Amino acid sequence: MTKSNSIQYKFATVQNRYVSADFDGGDITSDGGSLLLHKLDRKLGLTTKAASAFNDSRQKGKVNHTINALVKQQIFALANGYSDLNDHTTLRKDPLMQTICSRDKDLASASTLHRFQKTADRSTSIGLNKVLVDHFLDSHKTAPEEIILDFDATDDPVHGNQEKAFFHGYYGHYCFLPLYVFCGSFLLTAYLRPSNIDGAKHAGAILKILVGYIRKQWPECRIIFRGDGGFARRYIMHWCEKNNVDFIIGYTKNKVVLSRTQEMLDRVKEAFAKSGEKQREFVDFMYRAGTWKRERRIISKAEYNKLGENNRFIVTTLSGDPKMLYDKRYCARGDMENRIKEQQLDLFADRTSASEWWMNQLRMLLSGLAYTLLETLRRTALAETEASAFQCGTIRLKLLKIGAVVVRNTRTVKVHLSSAYPHQKLFASIYHALEAA
Repeated sequence: MTKSNSIQYKFATVQNRYVSADFDGGDITSDGGSLLLHKLDRKLGLTTKAASAFNDSRQKGKVNHTINALVKQQIFALANGYSDLNDHTTLRKDPLMQTICSRDKDLASASTLHRFQKTADRSTSIGLNKVLVDHFLDSHKTAPEEIILDFDATDDPVHGNQEKAFFHGYYGHYCFLPLYVFCGSFLLTAYLRPSNIDGAKHAGAILKILVGYIRKQWPECRIIFRGDGGFARRYIMHWCEKNNVDFIIGYTKNKVVLSRTQEMLDRVKEAFAKSGEKQREFVDFMYRAGTWKRERRIISKAEYNKLGENNRFIVTTLSGDPKMLYDKRYCARGDMENRIKEQQLDLFADRTSASEWWMNQLRMLLSGLAYTLLETLRRTALAETEASAFQCGTIRLKLLKIGAVVVRNTRTVKVHLSSAYPHQKLFASIYHALEAA
């Protein structure tokens, strides 16, 4: 129980009543909704599976916190908006956080969690990425006919002397260059990389690993690789064609492909000058770059609007109408950028401030696991509610940040959520959805 504090803070009267405050409220938490995440995690076993990726070399007689408890504490904290290890200095005493981590006393301190993160290595990274892919596979009752693997890189700014931090000319600052792979809203890979490399570095190897692993479970599933122009590498396209993987990838402009579409571009420019309205046309043609062993299909969009020309190209193995492929197949990859924003902004995957490389990779993956919990909640329990399109940050604000009084004794833990909480019906529907899952 919280110790009594006799200090009172007096405020202006309201309706002739004296207003004062103190810190004698007892065991109160601001994260009452995290019970929902705990309930979901018990069904998924996500944090337990993640804990199995760590090699526990500690002496058992000197251990106060299990690996499972350490992993739970960090993932639940990230989901609830606590981005830094220093937050655990006080969070470790939160009565509800202790409960959902299966403890009835103080959780691990910031220094303990720091030492734990220092144990991360390459095998930990591989194991945690495997947990993400297994979660994706297990979430399907039957194999889908088709999946699209979206690859994209982004910048992760760094400030300090982090290992493998380099200046990136395009982004204009020191950063890492993490690679993300999504399938729809599912995160499959969160791979930290230095920024002094080609943006497609290791993408081919990761694609090969993912395709091989997925096809062991779903041998008949059609797989499509999708990425922006930074992934239009001949070795990636060649591997895809050799291994029956379709692709649709952005392609960089050059003099040859521009000359093939100049007539179309002149036509839309002239039409815009007459109408003042945006004009678009599409065309496809076969093209072979100097480093390619074969011709490939290029789709071109010629567009002219008030900002000027907007000419775009993609290279693909897919058949079908060029406009449909561009608008419905290729441009749909833009949703992945929203998922990356959730990773970086809502789940703090960019808090890679450790000096050591594998610690930063671990932090990125822990954020990915926290995202996976919230994404699963959104995709399943929130699917038929007004919250189905909430971003992770909004889910946290509206569903997790609930003030509650926690009463614990030897037999029960009662969490009295705020009577003024405005989304009680939504909370109830989520609870019942999780019960029925």
